[in-house]
Amino acid sequence: MSGATRILQVGIDSEPDVVMVRQRARQISALLGFSVQDQVRVATAVSEVARCAYGRLSGGRAQFALDLQGRAQMLIVTIRADGAAARALPLAAGAEAESLAAQLDNAVITAQRLMDGCTVRQGLESTLHVEMCKEITGRQRIDAAGLNRLGAQLAASPVQNTYSEMQQQNRELASALAELRERQDDLLALTRELEDTNRGVVALYAEIEEKAERLRKADEMKSRFLSNTSHELRTPLSSIRALAKLLLDRMDGELSVEQERQVGFIAVAAADLSELVNDLLDLAKIEAGKVEMNVAPMEVATLFSALKGMLRPLSRSPEVELVFVPPAEPQTVLTDEGKVAQILRNFISNALKFTEAGAVTVALRDNGEADHVTFAVSDTGIGISADHLQLIFEEFSQIEHPLQRRSKGTGLGLPLCRKLATLLGGTVDVESVAGSGSTFILRLPRQYQTSDSEGYGS
Repeated sequence: MSGATRILQVGIDSEPDVVMVRQRARQISALLGFSVQDQVRVATAVSEVARCAYGRLSGGRAQFALDLQGRAQMLIVTIRADGAAARALPLAAGAEAESLAAQLDNAVITAQRLMDGCTVRQGLESTLHVEMCKEITGRQRIDAAGLNRLGAQLAASPVQNTYSEMQQQNRELASALAELRERQDDLLALTRELEDTNRGVVALYAEIEEKAERLRKADEMKSRFLSNTSHELRTPLSSIRALAKLLLDRMDGELSVEQERQVGFIAVAAADLSELVNDLLDLAKIEAGKVEMNVAPMEVATLFSALKGMLRPLSRSPEVELVFVPPAEPQTVLTDEGKVAQILRNFISNALKFTEAGAVTVALRDNGEADHVTFAVSDTGIGISADHLQLIFEEFSQIEHPLQRRSKGTGLGLPLCRKLATLLGGTVDVESVAGSGSTFILRLPRQYQTSDSEGYGS
């Protein structure tokens, strides 16, 4: 307590002295501007420790001081006792005997809860030293003049008798009980409000689960409808395409120029519809979880060679070159080669559709990852604006452009590619600038990770 200014000291040699210590603690805290609740807290903490000091040792004293030098001004109360004669406080009738050490422990715990700080200095068994502190807040800092006024006010404050102190404690207890009841009422109201909120949340979750179940069933019905419809359309479309080819091949005789043109329209329309049906069927299988995975080692150079022979006829303009860049070293990937080829075919066919001059280049990109490979299909076509980079991966979404109207598609190819890549454990992305070409990227793990429920042929 070095640096603190003592304002009062009270001896603790009798039971009335314990009452006086409580009164003085309340008076000083009131003069310092503490709230009523804090006055009760300070008085209770000080009187509990003072009671233990009187019951433990003789020569007890309570000292009240102010620390005005620190950043926060503090009321410091020190209870000391260093006599040798111990005595036990009288206990209420029927109460069990309680050791003096246990009394002190309980008093210190109470003080620690009610004050800002409480320390017990360890010493000899015949010495007791407890120091408590409470920060002075809510008023201006106390200076020398304020300290003198405090001393004068304290000297003029009378010390009440035991009966008056009991009345004061009863009033404090009644006030504390009223405050406790008010808080209990507030707590009950809050509890009821929380219960109402919880019931609302539970009802909301039930509604969300119900809607989720409806959506799941609707999604299942959509997938079933797409699958059934696709199967039903495939047979007549195949017949139309076959008949159109027979007519164009002059199997039943010559065609006039107009007849050839009309049959050509039929063949193109049937091919477009067939592509749409195939994409719808693939999407339905993926959404229904019925896609078969045929995982086996795949040589990237062999895949490029097969794609080159398959897709070179799609290049309609002699000004567009289809270039496959073989990897510098043999690259083997354990995956489903058919699905990888389907993704790359879609990328390449789109690039050829929307590139009027330049080149479409297919290559492996060095991504610096030992456990992944990255395929990149780059073109010098019309490109895609930043606003549409994610739109193109939505089902049935297409970007307005003269070339788009000339080369109509289903709007399902890229969404299908993204879902297939997810099945393979990879990702699909695009890099593009409007008017400067695009690069579609397929990133796959070098080794397909099968789940516990599927095998390579499942």
